[in-house]
Amino acid sequence: MAILSTGPLENNAVLGVRPTQLVTVKMVCRNTVGAVTVTIQGYVLGTTRTLYVNEVINIGPDEVVTRNYFADLDAFEFVFTTGSGDVETVGISVWGKQSSGQLVGAHRVVEHEKTSQEA
Repeated sequence: MAILSTGPLENNAVLGVRPTQLVTVKMVCRNTVGAVTVTIQGYVLGTTRTLYVNEVINIGPDEVVTRNYFADLDAFEFVFTTGSGDVETVGISVWGKQSSGQLVGAHRVVEHEKTSQEA
């Protein structure tokens, strides 16, 4: 299996408001024949690392899937797990957004920026 991570993302409040309140995860399956399965785990980072998102998603051939998650937190991390053969056929991006929907550049993680490891 392949494990991809955003790494820890700080989201400290500025003038009482955190920059990001919502995280949008966009995934694409580039495989034209078979589906891929992605497990999404979101963690609140404080004095401990606490799981708050745990979702398994099946993505069909040439399908794009979007998920939105609460992120009005001081710090968070998202981890994506796929089959080892699927890592090249799935694209994943993570976008921090304000409550108005405005993108937060500091919380944008695109495909080539995620850390990856084979397990």
